[in-house]
Amino acid sequence: MGFVDDINKILGAIPEDHQTLLFSATMPKAIQQLAETYLTEPTLIRMKPTQVTMDLIEQYYIEVQDRQKFDVLCRLFDIQTPELAIIFTRTKRRVDEVTEGLKKRGYMAEGIHGDLSQQKRDSVIRQFREGTIDILVATDVAARGLDISGVSHVYNYDMPQDPESYTHRVGRTGRAGKAGQAFTFVIPREMEHLHAIERLTKRKIARRRAPSLGEVLEGQQRLAIESLVEMTDNLEELAPFKSSAEELLNDTDSVTLLAAALKLLTKEPDTTPVNITEEKPLRVRRRREGG
Repeated sequence: MGFVDDINKILGAIPEDHQTLLFSATMPKAIQQLAETYLTEPTLIRMKPTQVTMDLIEQYYIEVQDRQKFDVLCRLFDIQTPELAIIFTRTKRRVDEVTEGLKKRGYMAEGIHGDLSQQKRDSVIRQFREGTIDILVATDVAARGLDISGVSHVYNYDMPQDPESYTHRVGRTGRAGKAGQAFTFVIPREMEHLHAIERLTKRKIARRRAPSLGEVLEGQQRLAIESLVEMTDNLEELAPFKSSAEELLNDTDSVTLLAAALKLLTKEPDTTPVNITEEKPLRVRRRREGG
C-alpha cells in the first residue's frame, strides 16, 4: 500500500474542477479512506464473486502450522511438478526468504515485491513468461495487473488480508479453458478467514492432508517411470545403447536393472535446512451486527 501516499499527493494538487474515477482490485481500509476523502457521493461498482471464481480451478486448503509451511510447499512441488506456479505471501520479507529457500533446494524460483526496481521486476516476469524459471513468489501488490498464461498452480503460502484478494490470487490459474489448482495454507487460528472466503465465493474449499515424505518419494517414482516409458518410443536414440543393455542382461536380471534405473532417475526429497521467519496469524475480524 506504499502508493497511497503518492496518490494523496497527486490528488491534492489537481484542479478543483475535475472528474475522479477510482479503480482497485480490492477495497481494503486504506483504499476506502482514499475514496471517502476524494470522491463526492461515489457509486460503488463491485464485480460479483461468481464472475471471478472460475469453475475450472480446483481449490483446496491444508491446515498447517506456520513453521511447517515451507516443507509442505516443497513436498507439493515434488508430487505435482507444476508447469508454472505462483506463490503468494503476505510480506516482502516472506517473498525474499521463500525464494531463497526454494533456490537452496534446487527449484527455479524468483520473487517480486514493491522494494524491487521496475527493471528487476520486469526481468523476473520475463523469465517467468519464457519458462526460464517456473516458480514466481509474489506479494499481492506486486502481482497486480499481471496477465500470464499457462499458470497451472497457485499456492497461498499465507492467507490473504481480505477475502476479495483470494479470488484475484486463484484467478491467475484456470485461464483460457485450461484447468488449474489452488492450494491455501491455513494456520488453525485463521480458519475463520477461510470461512469468510467460502461465504464470499459461495463455494466450499476442500480440505487436503499435508503429504508425507513417503508420498513424495512415490510421486517421484511415478515421474521416473513415465520418463522411462516415454524414452522407449525413441528407438533411434536408444539404438547406440542396446548392445550395452544386452551385455548387462547377461549378468543381471531385468527387474534388478530396472530398479537400478528407477533409483537413478528418482529425485530424493531435499531436506536442506531453510529458515523462514514465523509471522503472526491474521487477526479475526468480528462481523458487525445488523449488517
